[in-house]
Amino acid sequence: MPTPVISPREADVLALLGEHLSNAEIAARLFISVRTVESHTSSLLRKLALPDRRALSRRAVELARAERPRPAPALPAPLTAFVGRERERAALAALLADHRQVTAVGPGGVGKTRLALAVAAGAADGFADGVWFVDLAPVTGPDRVAAAVAAVLGVGEQPGQGLDEAVCAALAERRALLVLDNCEQVRDGVAPFLERLLAACPQVRVLATSRARLLVPFERVFPVPPLSRDGGGTSEAVALFLERATAAAGAAPDPALRDGIAAVCERLDGMALAIELAAARWPTLGLDGLRAGLSDQLRILAGGPRADERHRSVRAVLDWSHDLLEPADRALLRRVSAFVLPFTAGAAVAVAGFAPLDPGAVADGLGRLAEQSLLTVVPSAHGTRYRAQETIRQYGAELLDGAEESARTRGRHLDWCLSGAEGLARAADEERQLREGDWQAGFDALAEELRTALAWAAERPDRRPDARRLALGLAGLAFDRHLLGEAQQRLEQAAALATALADGSPTDAVDATDAADALREAARVAGCRRLGDDMYRLHRAAAAAALDAGDPAGAARDLATAATVAHRFSSTFARLPAAAEVTALLARARELSDGSATASAALALAEAAVLADAYGSVQGSPDNTARETVGYAERAVDLARRAGDPVAESAALDALSGAHSWAGEPFAAAAAARRRVELLALAPRTPATAHEQVDALAMAAATAIGVGELDRARQWGRRLAGHPLTAEVGHHATSWLLVADAFAGQEEDVLAGGARFLEAWEQGGRPRSFSLGPAAAAVAMVHGLRGDDGARASWLAVAGRAGTEEEHRHGYGAVFDATVLLDRGEAGAALERISPAPEEVWKWVSWVWLHWYAAVRVEASVLSGHPEARERLAEARAAIAGNPVAAAQLDRAQALLDGDPARVRASAAAFASAGSRYQSARSLRLADAAGGG
Repeated sequence: MPTPVISPREADVLALLGEHLSNAEIAARLFISVRTVESHTSSLLRKLALPDRRALSRRAVELARAERPRPAPALPAPLTAFVGRERERAALAALLADHRQVTAVGPGGVGKTRLALAVAAGAADGFADGVWFVDLAPVTGPDRVAAAVAAVLGVGEQPGQGLDEAVCAALAERRALLVLDNCEQVRDGVAPFLERLLAACPQVRVLATSRARLLVPFERVFPVPPLSRDGGGTSEAVALFLERATAAAGAAPDPALRDGIAAVCERLDGMALAIELAAARWPTLGLDGLRAGLSDQLRILAGGPRADERHRSVRAVLDWSHDLLEPADRALLRRVSAFVLPFTAGAAVAVAGFAPLDPGAVADGLGRLAEQSLLTVVPSAHGTRYRAQETIRQYGAELLDGAEESARTRGRHLDWCLSGAEGLARAADEERQLREGDWQAGFDALAEELRTALAWAAERPDRRPDARRLALGLAGLAFDRHLLGEAQQRLEQAAALATALADGSPTDAVDATDAADALREAARVAGCRRLGDDMYRLHRAAAAAALDAGDPAGAARDLATAATVAHRFSSTFARLPAAAEVTALLARARELSDGSATASAALALAEAAVLADAYGSVQGSPDNTARETVGYAERAVDLARRAGDPVAESAALDALSGAHSWAGEPFAAAAAARRRVELLALAPRTPATAHEQVDALAMAAATAIGVGELDRARQWGRRLAGHPLTAEVGHHATSWLLVADAFAGQEEDVLAGGARFLEAWEQGGRPRSFSLGPAAAAVAMVHGLRGDDGARASWLAVAGRAGTEEEHRHGYGAVFDATVLLDRGEAGAALERISPAPEEVWKWVSWVWLHWYAAVRVEASVLSGHPEARERLAEARAAIAGNPVAAAQLDRAQALLDGDPARVRASAAAFASAGSRYQSARSLRLADAAGGG
C-alpha cells in the first residue's frame, strides 16, 4: 500500500492534534480558520485510514516519538587529540559490552579519564537514552555522589525520598551509559549508590574511573596500563609526547630526536600526565634540559620494586615541575589548591595574596602556572577562570598541608566563602524583589567551594563559629536554590556545631538557643519535603535544645508542634508515632508552658489536632464530635492571631477548615482556606511560610471545588502548579488543578496535565496521598467520558496506588465512577456505586466531596426510578444550598423527575455560568433524549 502524502500544513495540524489542542486552538496557533482546520483533519482521517480524532491524536504522538532525535553523548569535548591506546580501547569496550559495571583502575595521571571518554564516545550509538559524564572530583563527601549524578541528569528532589531514589526513578526505563570519573575520593559513596542504581535500572551500564577498585561484587576491573613504549621512537608514548610538544612549540621536534624522546618516556614509566607535562617544557628546556631536570628526581624514586611505582613516577614529574618554579610561584601553586572548582584571579588574590605574594604577583603568577601546564585556563561568560587538573591540585594540597601556611590559607578560603555566601544571599533577596536576574548561576559556581570550606572549618574548634555561620548561610542559599535536602542537612549541621560550641562555653545558653533555632528551621524545611518523620524528630530535638538553653517555653512550643505534626501531616510519615507517645508530648508541653501568647497558641493547636482530630488524620477516630472540634480550632485561631504569628495562624486556620468540613460546613471550610492564602500573601519567604503557602493553595483549591467554585479552584490550582517549591513535584503541584479541570469539563487541560502528573508521580516513587488518588481518578473519569476504557482502566490502577482504598470506594471514587455510568445511561449501576447516604460515609465525603456526592446520588436515583428519589432530592437541597454546580444538578434532576424537558434544557445555562462545560452539554443531551428539542 503506498504511503499517503501529507502536506506540510497537514503535518502541522497533525502535530498539534498530538498535543490534544482543540480546532480553535490549532487555528489560533497556525493563523488559519477553524473551517480550514476541520478540512485538514478530515483529509488526515481519510489519508491515514483512521476512525476518529482520538485515533488521529494517538498516531501523531507515535509519529513524534518515532522522529524524536537520539540524545547526543553528554561527554566533555577534549581540547587535545586522543593518541594511541588502540588495544586498551578495544579491550575496555568489549568488557563494557559484556558487563554492566566496569571500573578502569590505575594510578593518577595514567590516562584513565581520556581512555574512558574515548570508549564512551565509541559506544554511544548503543545507548538510545544517552551517555552521561559525571566528574566526582569536586565532590566533598560520599553522601554527595547522588547529588552530583542528579545535577548532570537534571533530576530534582522528590518529597519523601533521597536523590539516589530520584536518580534511579529517572533512569529506571532508560538504556543509558553513565561515566563516573574520579571515584577514588568518594569510593564509600559510589559503591552503595551503584548497587542501588544497577538493581533498579536494568538497562543502565556504568563505566567508572578510579585509583582503586570499588570493591563491589558486580564490578569488572580493567587495569589501565601506562602508554606502551614498544617500538621505541614509534611507540604510543612517543606519539603522545610529539603531539603535545608540537602544540606547545608550534613546530614538531626533529625526527632525529625520537629515540632520545623514547628514553625520556621510558624514564617516566609511560605515564600520560608525566609525558604531557614534560612535553609542555620542550620549547624552553629541550631534550637535554628534560634529561637533566628528571635525573635527580627519578634517582630518588628509583628504588626497588614497589606496588605503587607508577604513582611515584607521576609524583617525580610533579616534584620536578614544582622545583623549576620560582619560590613565589611555588607558594601560589600550593595555595590555590584550596579551590576545588575553577576560580578567578580575584578569588586567588583573596585566598593566596599574602606575603610573600602581593595581589600583582598573584595575577602574574597565575599566567606563568598556566603557561607551564600546571593550571588550565577556562574561559567563561563571567571572565577567565583557572583550574588545576585534579592530580596537580591534590599534589598542591599535600604541599600546603605540609607548609606552615596551611591554616592561614584555608582560613582565608573560609573567609572568602563566607563573604561569597553573604553576597549571594543579598543577590537572591534583590532578585526576588525585582523578579529578575540569575543569582542561581553564581551559587552553582560557588557551592562546592562553600561545602569544602565548611568541612574544613567544622573540624577546627577555633573556627566552629564561622563553620556554623557558613552552614546557616549555605542552608539558606540551598533552600532558595530548591536544594531542600541539603538545606535541611546544613541546618542540622549548624545545630550540631552550636551544640559543640555550647559545651563548656561561657555563652552556652546562647549557643544552645542557636541550636534550637536551627533545628526548628530544619523541621520546616523537612515539611517542604513532605517528610513527616523528620519534622517530628527535629521539633523534638529543638525542644531538647531549648531546655538546655533554659527556655522551657520554647521547649513547650516545640513539643506541642511535634504533636501537631503527627496528626496534621500524618499521611507524610513512613512510621507514625504511637498515640500514647504523642499524647505524652502534649502533656509535657502543658507542664513546660509559661502561658505566653506563643506557647498558648501552639498548645491550642496541638489540642485541636490531637484531642479533636481537626485535621482528619490517618490515625484519627471517626467518632470525634464535629462541633467540639470546631470549638478547639476556633480557639487556636484566636490565640495565634493574638500572638501575631502568621504561620501559626495559617496552621490554625487549616485546622478550622478541617473542623468545618467534619461538621458538614464546606462553605466555612472554604472561607478559612481562603483566609490562609490572603494571610500569607505578604509574608516573607522562609521555609515555614513557603510550606504554609503551598499547603494553603492546595487547601484553597480543594475547598473551592467542594463548594462548586470551579473558576476559583482552577485559579488556586494554577498558582499551586506554578509555585517554585512544587517545580520538581508535578504530581503534587497539579493534583487539585486536575480535579477542578475534570469537573469543569476541560478535557484537553486534563489530558495534558495528566501526562505531567503521571511522569512526576512515577519519578517520585509512586507515593500515596490524600490528593493524588483523586487526581488520578479525575483523569480516569475524563477518559471514561471520552469513551476510552483502556486509558480509564490504566488511570484507575494509578488511582488505586496513589490514594487509599476507603477514600476511593466511599468518597471521590464513587462520585467519578457514578458520573461516567450516568453519562453512559447506566443509571442503575450508577446508583449502586453511590448508594450509601452521605451521613453513612461522612468521613470520606466531608470536605471536598459532600456536595458532589449528594448531587450525583440524587441524579442516579431519579434516572433509575428509585422510589425515594423525591425525598432524596429534598434532603439534598438543604445540604448543597449555595453550591452553583450542585444546585444546577438538583434543578435538572427535579425537571427530569417532573418530566419537563424545557427546564432540563434551561439548566444548561446555569451549568455554563458555574464553569461546568461538561454538565452544560449533558443538559442539552438529556433534554433531547427527553423530547425537549
